[in-house]
Amino acid sequence: QVQLVESGGGLVQPGGSLRLSCVASGTMFSRNAMGWYRQAAGKQRELVARISGGGTLAYADSVRGRFTISRDNAKNTVYLQMNSLKPEDTAVYYCTRGYGPDYWGQGTQVTVSS
Repeated sequence: QVQLVESGGGLVQPGGSLRLSCVASGTMFSRNAMGWYRQAAGKQRELVARISGGGTLAYADSVRGRFTISRDNAKNTVYLQMNSLKPEDTAVYYCTRGYGPDYWGQGTQVTVSS
């Protein structure tokens, strides 16, 4: 049974930073593409960043240069380092597996506000 558990969300002021973590279990983690999606209130979910099993990176235009996705295969963990946060980054952030994706975490709230 695949499980994805996110942590690290919270309230941060504009210009601040947060790091999200997602621990995966029940899956051959090193072989999987892993990603982060987000959903703001009243909007559709969107891909934020993705890292393939081989380390290929992809970012949404809105976060490129501010967010960094990385993975630690020894810890079955994928990270999303978020810098220079803006109010429009406020959303629930979800960890995902695969390109579908086929599994989702429960989500963690990120709120950017002064």
